[in-house]
Amino acid sequence: MDLSLIFEPFSYLRKDFSNIQCWPEFNELNKLCSLSNQQIYTRSGKSILFIPQAIVKHHHEQNYESKIYLTGQVQTRANNWHDFFNALVWKILPRAKSTLNQLHYQAQLSNLAIKTGNRCKLRDAATLFDESGVIIISSHELLIRLIKGFKWKELFWRQRTTVLSSMRFFVFGHGIYEKALNPYIGMTGKAIIFKVKEDFFLQDLFSQLDSVDLMLEQFLLCALSSSADLTPIPLLGYPGWDANNCHESYYENKEYFRERRQSGRT
Repeated sequence: MDLSLIFEPFSYLRKDFSNIQCWPEFNELNKLCSLSNQQIYTRSGKSILFIPQAIVKHHHEQNYESKIYLTGQVQTRANNWHDFFNALVWKILPRAKSTLNQLHYQAQLSNLAIKTGNRCKLRDAATLFDESGVIIISSHELLIRLIKGFKWKELFWRQRTTVLSSMRFFVFGHGIYEKALNPYIGMTGKAIIFKVKEDFFLQDLFSQLDSVDLMLEQFLLCALSSSADLTPIPLLGYPGWDANNCHESYYENKEYFRERRQSGRT
């Protein structure tokens, strides 16, 4: 499997880690997020600052998201891939990350107001996308229809050339990046799909990510309501993301490339 393709959104950061000989410390993560005059802020206006994780016995997630929104402090475990990738996603897609954080914080306030401990559908969707999200960009309407119809063999094999020229996957979820260190058949992302013009694919990576960040920010603010808004994607089907998917038989694995479930309604 060519991991470099999955991790490609981070490729322009490579030079910033070239002189680091061991696991990056918090000050190095913070320096990374302030490079290129691109300070990262929460939607409450606080500068993002990565700090050591505090020992919290109860309601860690609730404290975690609230602390980010109110102070900008992101509790981060040392020598931990999951939290390291989270920091990198803050760097490459800061608007979307700050928007997800705001959705969490507002949902927590709503729960407190109505005195319920139950998570709302929007917060479940925000959590799922934060961990397992994928942004799919395509200029080709047919490819988008094939994804929504779960027509995986038609998409990834018969339309392979068109996929490579007119569709791109950007992994968002830091949980997916961690899994990709030891990839396995079954890795599935939860996608948000955007249709773009062909000239999107002529932009450099930094410009593409900036465009994706803007589109994703608006979708999260205006359109995300539940996990039903996210489309399951068998990630290793994308051409080249697994060396074995250069064979047609690869896409005949129905346990991985599943068909859409029938609702049973008449």
